[in-house]
Amino acid sequence: MWNNGFKREFVLFSALVLGSTAACGKVGELQAMRGMKAGNAAYAQQNYKAAVEGYEQALATDPTNEDLQTSYFFLANSYDNLWKPGVTGDPANDALMLKAVDNYQKAAEKLANAQKPANRNIGKLALQYLVAAYGIEKLNDPAKAEPVVQRMIQMDPADPTNYFALAKIYEDAGLYDDAERVLMLSKAAKPNDPAVYQMLAGFYNRQGQFEKTMEAWQTRAVKDPKNPEAYQTIATFYWDEAYRDPRVKEPEKRAFVQKGIEAVNTALELNPNYSEALVYKGLLLRLQANMEKDPTKQQALIKEADELRDKAQTTRKQKASD
Repeated sequence: MWNNGFKREFVLFSALVLGSTAACGKVGELQAMRGMKAGNAAYAQQNYKAAVEGYEQALATDPTNEDLQTSYFFLANSYDNLWKPGVTGDPANDALMLKAVDNYQKAAEKLANAQKPANRNIGKLALQYLVAAYGIEKLNDPAKAEPVVQRMIQMDPADPTNYFALAKIYEDAGLYDDAERVLMLSKAAKPNDPAVYQMLAGFYNRQGQFEKTMEAWQTRAVKDPKNPEAYQTIATFYWDEAYRDPRVKEPEKRAFVQKGIEAVNTALELNPNYSEALVYKGLLLRLQANMEKDPTKQQALIKEADELRDKAQTTRKQKASD
């Protein structure tokens, strides 16, 4: 689990921790700091075996220094990275993930009330990684993940991402009513966050509830009115429903196409060179042409769709050459 954002945070954090080494007056803490320094250096190089050795040395003295206690998180994440996905039933491999879980828990517990905001953030991060460790792709134990996420919500009830995590646990377990209930709690916690409505739309779409899906996408666009992608998304869903669902009758199909064109026009007003929007407007116009009885209007729609297709291709080539 190593991405650019996390890497930057790690580098800044390492500099902060190592800068405090001189303040450690006890020999044991100095040795622990040296172990942490070695662990950090190995971790930065993604040498997780060496990182484990360094962090375990740092924690061997059971320090009370909260900077040193962050080693629990990085030790856990080192074990997490040493674990190999797809190797089921291998005791040695399974043990790596169990060690990761144990140290994520320790990091979360010890840093929950840390004095430094950076250290508290690492404690919160440990809870997020702990939830991931219990996920389908790893330990596949949602029953243990649920109380962790509940704790995250209690710690920060205004953060919608925690509700998203809990809703996913319920949805993966087939508890769809509970998943929807939690997503509605995220809406109550942060009603103006476009991400809340993205999650709701995705959930309703997976449940095959088209009207609720579109209601959520529409609300997301209202909450993020200057984002052309929000309107483009609405257009893609209307096109997909009109084109792919055989249950949609022609009058309803016409309405979907019109709503899709209105949405994609808004996207193009915000960004006239939005190639994906150009493509989908062309697709919507072709659907409209297929339902048109007047040959002259039909040919005009097809011509406009062809022009949009050509413009989209030109726009993509220009972007590729920039």
